[in-house]
Amino acid sequence: MRLQRGLRKWAVTMTAASVAALGLVVGQSTAANAAPACDVTYSANSWTSSPGQGGFTANITLKNTGDPISSWSLAFDFPTTGQKYTPSGWGANWTQSGTRMTGTNMPYNGSLATGASVSVGFNGTWTGTNPNPESFSVSGVACGGTQTTPSVVLSASSVAVNEGGTATFTARLSSAPASNVTVTTARTSGDTDLTVSSGGSLTFSPTTWNTPQTVTLAAAQDSDTTAGTAAFSVGGNGVTGATVNATEVDDDAVQEQSIIVTPTAVTVPEGSTATYTVKLATQPSADVIVTSTAGTGDTNITVSSGASLTFTSGNWNTAQTVTLAAAQDSDNTNGSRPISVASTGLTARTVTATEADDDGVTNPTHVENPYAGATGYVNPNWSAKAAAEPGGSAVANTSTAVWMDRIAAIAGSESAMGLRAHLDEAVRQDAANGAAPLTIQVVVYNLPNRDCSALASSGELLIAQNGFNRYKTEYIDPIAAILRDSKYANLRIVAIIEPDSLPNLVTNINAFEKCREANGPGGYVDGVRYALNQLEPITNVYSYIDAAHHAWLGWDSNFQPAVDLFYNTVSGTTAGVDSVDGFIVNTANYSITTEPHFTINTQVGNQSVRASNWVDWNYYIDEQTFATELRNRLIAKGFRSGLGMLIDTSRNGWGGSARPTAPSTSTELNPFVDQSRADRRIHAGNWCNQKGAGMGARPTASPAAGFDAYVWIKPPGESDGASKDIPNNEGKKFDRMCDPTYTGNNLNKFNMSGALPDAPLSGQWFSAQFRELLANAYPPIN
Repeated sequence: MRLQRGLRKWAVTMTAASVAALGLVVGQSTAANAAPACDVTYSANSWTSSPGQGGFTANITLKNTGDPISSWSLAFDFPTTGQKYTPSGWGANWTQSGTRMTGTNMPYNGSLATGASVSVGFNGTWTGTNPNPESFSVSGVACGGTQTTPSVVLSASSVAVNEGGTATFTARLSSAPASNVTVTTARTSGDTDLTVSSGGSLTFSPTTWNTPQTVTLAAAQDSDTTAGTAAFSVGGNGVTGATVNATEVDDDAVQEQSIIVTPTAVTVPEGSTATYTVKLATQPSADVIVTSTAGTGDTNITVSSGASLTFTSGNWNTAQTVTLAAAQDSDNTNGSRPISVASTGLTARTVTATEADDDGVTNPTHVENPYAGATGYVNPNWSAKAAAEPGGSAVANTSTAVWMDRIAAIAGSESAMGLRAHLDEAVRQDAANGAAPLTIQVVVYNLPNRDCSALASSGELLIAQNGFNRYKTEYIDPIAAILRDSKYANLRIVAIIEPDSLPNLVTNINAFEKCREANGPGGYVDGVRYALNQLEPITNVYSYIDAAHHAWLGWDSNFQPAVDLFYNTVSGTTAGVDSVDGFIVNTANYSITTEPHFTINTQVGNQSVRASNWVDWNYYIDEQTFATELRNRLIAKGFRSGLGMLIDTSRNGWGGSARPTAPSTSTELNPFVDQSRADRRIHAGNWCNQKGAGMGARPTASPAAGFDAYVWIKPPGESDGASKDIPNNEGKKFDRMCDPTYTGNNLNKFNMSGALPDAPLSGQWFSAQFRELLANAYPPIN
């Protein structure tokens, strides 16, 4: 199997840090006697990576206020020699010579009608200081004066405030004011329970403008069960203001009692038993009796034990087991029977029990969790490579995913099994497994403009070259036709839908032209919908959409837009939200499942860990908490309550001698976090062949409430990307984040890449990586 993988990007949503409105005079236009004129707005976000140096993102808007023009060239000088173009830009062809920067129009944005604007920009680094350019020229004609107005820059545009508690955000200015300015925070609309507790009036001087100051919001305790919202303006005279949206988290509604059942669908082998567990959501004030009663259906299925369970104030959170039995019979059919799990005054839950008949072929049913009660498919290609490594036999029989990373992968080759070959082998393994069903995982990964913000995993299809039609007819349609074959009907086929697709549309449209294309017709949304529409009618196929990871979408500015995009995409399919079974996080990435020694609420002195360099104001520090909240938000948006989550734990164990055994004793914020965290990457944005990583939790069904499984989607030992440029015919390019000598970019705040040396092309076997992953596995592998 040859895979094309080179993930992960880490995307940061940035705010403008300084704005200079310039009145410009445009050079000669193509129209006779044209009257050229324009306005330019320049804004630059600047950050410090170490004392005296850092990076920035410049955004420029050019507005034509004169006669129409057919082309343009924008030029200016950086004020210092320490300001450098990375190079990485958009909307223009950028070059730098000395301090001189020049951007010429792209083929698609050269023509500007009167009043039309074009937005362009680039990324850069600085040493010393990072002042704005003071003079510009357009098409060779010098521009006029400069006017600078500071803007309010917030650490978050929305906050959640627990009822009876507080929440904070910080404010600073985008550039130095001419004199002291006062920034006030006031509620402009919404729930009056939400108020400004402290920091309602902040003063910024020409020397303290860039120092964040804290504003605290409070939510009054009340007796209702609703959660209100309010808008707060943050601004003042002489600055451009901003808005914070606050949401009250109501504690009267959260603590509602309910029955928790795991899983809600089970397969009962004929002549044998199967189980599910029951517990309560909150501590009861009196004993609660929960009964399990078989409904109308296959009478061979009965409740064998646990029909009546008692929960007290002491054992309410301890899962108790209910056992179902299926009688042995002589027919060759498979029935099902609903089991009602109920208690007086509480909403009843239903467990769907299906008999697995040993006399004939099991009729396929679409169960709630395809991993529950099933064994996983072992890819013989990967297994053989793993077993050939020292100690690799300990994991060689672990279930890993099969990647359909290009059209040719469907048919396969002499050296790589195709999709049918894998499914045929899965049928053979299923037959040898006895009564237990078998789950095989297939990664659907070939969208046009694939992985639009990286190079190591660029794909073979382009939107501009009939990519969407080829994706449908040459890729998705053949896959769906194979999966519909009746000889595979007894398999549970999990489809992992297009890693890195929709998350790129949340964070990377402005920075990458390929992502902007992917946001339009024939792009990611159309492609994902088409794949879901073809797969959903196949009863034994289970689709999970990729949802990136906490260090990509964990910021408020990214989180809710991602939820909205996921919902809008899936609800637009033929079956709506029923076309997906769940979402997967951390696909082929290294983010840890759970940080053991601190949480997002940990304080070091009077500082939150959110303010540390590692967390960087994110609201999540690991995948478990991120995926849990993502599931909650998706269900609140309109997805079904049985939505299941997956976490790829194939390379996020972070064990070995570098794993901390206890929290740090440091009283300084950054040393505490860096010494406490088990994820030992240099930066949470690093994604390629990470040094020191280890295999994580082995594939496990139903590891926690709301989670269908921990899975190994990225087969350990298969490279994320080459550490140097390697010519190939697979469309794979060299990404500097795979180069161990690379000093980084604005996405990882100019840290080293942390990549292993001597890596082959993405998807090819990387023995050194496999051995390191095995040695650093957590839990350890003996």
